[in-house]
Amino acid sequence: MLDALDSRLLTTMRAHPRIGLTELARLLGVARGTVQARVEKLTARGVITDFGPAIATEEIGYPILAFASLQIAQGRLTEAVQTLAEIPEILEVYGTSGQADLLCRVVAHSTPHLQEIIARILASPAVRRSDTTIALSTQIPYRVEPLLKAAVTPAAP
Repeated sequence: MLDALDSRLLTTMRAHPRIGLTELARLLGVARGTVQARVEKLTARGVITDFGPAIATEEIGYPILAFASLQIAQGRLTEAVQTLAEIPEILEVYGTSGQADLLCRVVAHSTPHLQEIIARILASPAVRRSDTTIALSTQIPYRVEPLLKAAVTPAAP
């Protein structure tokens, strides 16, 4: 859980990703040492997982975003994941419940390039079937700010 200061800290860091600790402390109205301690604590807890820049894949030549749902051959999950890890255009892979076993976030230069990527995936004997959906637009981009506000633990009376 988060307290109100943690929530404000994380929201401000997301709004100003290049902000320094001193400026962050000034914006939050707390001591620099408090901010540093909170950031270290949140990082140690695994709440903050990355300080790197977000990359717009469409701006580096990958304008196609797709989601591939994969059915995996029984007992071959590890082999399938190893195959997927070797394909640089696969950005993320999640284990799922339901019809598919894995959900992959994939980027491509073009639809023919996407077809080549899917063919590489299906070339693995560990992958039985795929179903791919191309994203046409982003309606709500990745966000955590509403969640940060909702996750605040109420202060004890």
